[in-house]
Amino acid sequence: MTSHTDEDSIPAPGRRVVLEPTPPGLWTLILGFSIAVLAPLFGFLVGSAMGAGDADANFSPIYLALFIGVVIGGIGVVIALLGGRRIYRDRRAASAADADAAQEATSGVDA
Repeated sequence: MTSHTDEDSIPAPGRRVVLEPTPPGLWTLILGFSIAVLAPLFGFLVGSAMGAGDADANFSPIYLALFIGVVIGGIGVVIALLGGRRIYRDRRAASAADADAAQEATSGVDA
């Protein structure tokens, strides 16, 4: 058997891994979208678990829980839109900064 030294187990250097941060607003967008999708489903699930309710009641628990789930889902849509707006503003500010930097670079060469 051959013995392995520490030098044999070190991998060869390769390409560097550069991690880029997520843009601001991405996690807000994901959270809002998740709430918007799952809230009505959980509302229906809770309403189904509560049962059909009384025959003389104005609202069945299924409908009431589904309505509450839809309202919470609407709040999730608003949260997702706020996250999307933040991403849009960040990208727009970054592109404006790049355009300003490019304009300064070209105007510095002409002067």
